[in-house]
Amino acid sequence: MSGLRVVVADDQSLVRSGFGLILGAHGIDVVGEAADGDEAVSAVRRSRPDVVLMDIRMPGLDGLEATRRIVADGPTALDGRPCRVVILTTFDLDHYVYAALTAGASGFLLKDLTPEQLVASVRLVSSGDALLAPTITRRLVARFARRDAARPHAHRELATLTPRELEVLRLLARGLSNAELAETLQLSRETVKTHVTRILGKLRVRDRVQAVVLAYECALVTPGDAEGTDPA
Repeated sequence: MSGLRVVVADDQSLVRSGFGLILGAHGIDVVGEAADGDEAVSAVRRSRPDVVLMDIRMPGLDGLEATRRIVADGPTALDGRPCRVVILTTFDLDHYVYAALTAGASGFLLKDLTPEQLVASVRLVSSGDALLAPTITRRLVARFARRDAARPHAHRELATLTPRELEVLRLLARGLSNAELAETLQLSRETVKTHVTRILGKLRVRDRVQAVVLAYECALVTPGDAEGTDPA
């Protein structure tokens, strides 16, 4: 995949330049940089990237509030697809990460990832696929998700899903990719993509990650359901 456009938001110039070099070497254009949340919001509005790599902890406006504003703005990439925000963090159990996911981020990355993982992750999330390993999803949800009707509309919208769509959503929450869903359900990949698209539309969520978070919050699945499903 080529022609991807990325904004890197991090208060450390070394991180920004390092990510830029890695992505550029693989044909991914860094079209904007930001040292704080305000700069990140402005850069996204100006350059309309496919993906934003957003540090969660920055001076002034932090990555969490910047993510909220970007999602609220509803900016799209040049091809009309939604702009995806990916959170950068040092700690995979940072409570800000879960807050960012519920605010509309499409996943998160630990800063100690390899160059290959960085490139693969940007390409993956730009395609609309999930960017959460099942083990990390379980740990985050087990620690931070609240099932106290904080999102009552979600329970009503789950009722609009067909039995097959509920089955697909449960498997999504276990971390299965489209290819794995197709194999498990003995369906074509195109049929799986159609089911996923309908699920996102009925639940009124931006992407697969938001659907997974909702599934856990509504207790459709529990953290223990995904045990042993990590592809890694």
